[in-house]
Amino acid sequence: MLWLLIAGVASAAPPQVVCDREQAPRVLPDPTVCPRRLGVPASAGGAATAEALLAQARERIGGGRFDEAQRALDCAQSTIADASDWKLRYELVRQRGVLAYRRELIPDALGRFECALKLSTAHADSEAIARDLRNIGSALRRLGDFRGALRSLTESLRMQRARGEVGGAVLNNIADVYRELDEPDEAIRHYREALAAFQAQDDRVEAGHVLESLAELSLDRDDAAQAQRWLQDALQTYRQAGNRAYELRVYAGLMRAALARADLAQARQWRQAALIIAEEHKLSLPAGLQLQISRSERMEGRADAAVARLRGALAALPEGDVERIALLEELSLAQEAAGDRGAAIATLRSAHEQERVLSRAQQDRQLGWLRTRFETAERDRTIAALESENRVRRGELRQRTLWLWLTLAASLAAALAVGLLWMRRRQRTRLLEAARTVREEEALARYRREADALAEDRSLLQALLDSREDAVCLIDAEGQVLAANRAACELIDAGARSPVGHAFTDYVDDADRERWSAALEGMEDASAQTLGFARRGVPGALQAQLTPWQRGDGLIVLGLRDAGAVPMAAFAEPAADTEAPADDPAHEARMREDFRRALVELMLAVVETWERSTGSSRLELAERSRIWRVTVDDGRLRARAMERYLALSKLPRQPRWRDVLRSAYYVLGHCTMEAAERDALQARVDAALAYTRRRALV
Repeated sequence: MLWLLIAGVASAAPPQVVCDREQAPRVLPDPTVCPRRLGVPASAGGAATAEALLAQARERIGGGRFDEAQRALDCAQSTIADASDWKLRYELVRQRGVLAYRRELIPDALGRFECALKLSTAHADSEAIARDLRNIGSALRRLGDFRGALRSLTESLRMQRARGEVGGAVLNNIADVYRELDEPDEAIRHYREALAAFQAQDDRVEAGHVLESLAELSLDRDDAAQAQRWLQDALQTYRQAGNRAYELRVYAGLMRAALARADLAQARQWRQAALIIAEEHKLSLPAGLQLQISRSERMEGRADAAVARLRGALAALPEGDVERIALLEELSLAQEAAGDRGAAIATLRSAHEQERVLSRAQQDRQLGWLRTRFETAERDRTIAALESENRVRRGELRQRTLWLWLTLAASLAAALAVGLLWMRRRQRTRLLEAARTVREEEALARYRREADALAEDRSLLQALLDSREDAVCLIDAEGQVLAANRAACELIDAGARSPVGHAFTDYVDDADRERWSAALEGMEDASAQTLGFARRGVPGALQAQLTPWQRGDGLIVLGLRDAGAVPMAAFAEPAADTEAPADDPAHEARMREDFRRALVELMLAVVETWERSTGSSRLELAERSRIWRVTVDDGRLRARAMERYLALSKLPRQPRWRDVLRSAYYVLGHCTMEAAERDALQARVDAALAYTRRRALV
């Protein structure tokens, strides 16, 4: 498209370039009055007045006062309406394009940039041509035409190098395009060249922008350490330039890098530094910084503070702002962390709806631009054909007109056929989407039913335990009491309160709790353990024997005796259901090993699917599912129990296979994934369930 445009304007004479007049407003202000209203003396002459108005418009655009810039450009248009200086008309068209670009009217900006290119090409101004090609490339990139943008920007760079005046802006724009095309190596190379160019020009603000782009690219590649180095360089650059507002934006990136490394202490330091600068210079916090501060507060366990901050940030943003989506998604996570799941779901739906609206608006802009380009191309082609026919054969006007109408009719018929085909394809897409939604809902219902089926039948278990005369409890690997018979309740002096649902450490004296916790941790790899402990608040000591529950799942049978009544040697393992001796010990061992391998493979697939679909770590899975305990180890958050299920060599002797299945059902029910990926994960779940049924573990 670019070479056709340049080829079309290269052969045109300057008087034939009239696109600047075609794009002018229909109603212009009075040229004798408007300059005085804008503070520009009209006595300096038409050209001088126009130059002053254009300079004022540039200043207003840079300051974000777009309405004032529009009035200055309209006044300049009326002042140079009859001027013959093409440079004034060129600068006017270009500034109108810049104004439209800043107002996010990208198709309009592209049309004006192309008009400016026609003017500069007609007068062979290579510097202006290179600048216009750069502007066209930026607009095409915003419209999603990355290949067209790359051609324009590359041609602009070639012309600048031929002149020996390579600017950093075009290199930065080329890097942005390569980043959109998912070619990070090329993007980094051009960002580095742009950074060197801006540093050579001592343009610290633009150099800081490039450093921020490099940091974002590093964060996208999960290289938080490199991103932090780029951001610290950008922070130093903005400090030297005295730009405090951009410093706040850099602090947002530094917090994001720290949180990506789960370094809450570092994120807290960046947050405090940003708040100090904002307070000292009376600056409002940008939305990106508010987002990262809220994330850090949520991860610190201050979900209510994060919710309040996010609501304030959302109230300050206008409707339709693209940054609202990330704020809403973080608000949903904060509300979920605060325990308000209903509000979290509603907020997440609002975020998805706004994202859909913005995406549709972007598509509408692109379609409008394509439609305009198509109509313009068709119009130019038709006009050129008619002019050629009039010059060659005026006598055949009627025949050529007939051919024109036939062409138009064929175009309409083709457009109708394309429209019908598009409508049919859209209907088919809707039907497929509806069918997929139904399948997903059925699958989710099945996953929830299967997850509920993993719950223990507490009443039956309680009845079985109450039939025993000795004191017996059933606890999980974390020490929570799942069931206890009457003898156990009397022995631990539980009183009127049932111990079920409480930690057994509530009944253990403080001095013996550490030994109790150590015994629990060792049960995953031990066959049985015996220890004595003092009861909390009750005189006397008890002796306990911990043995794995013979039905698997990592549960523990806890037998209790009075330490003064029975010596330690008198302890016997509590009765438990045992399996009949295997007819084939080798076959039994192979089944056991296959089952353990299936559990590890299932857990690895669960973690991989979670990380790929949510972009979150395995710690987030442990915290959100509430299945695996998260502990602090050497100052870092770790899910040590989960990590043991990610390697066959570390898998406990008595694996908690139900927790693995619950994790799989949680991911299946809460993550978005392709049908093939969902089927593969379900197949691993079914394989693990088949082993448990075969071993009579369900």
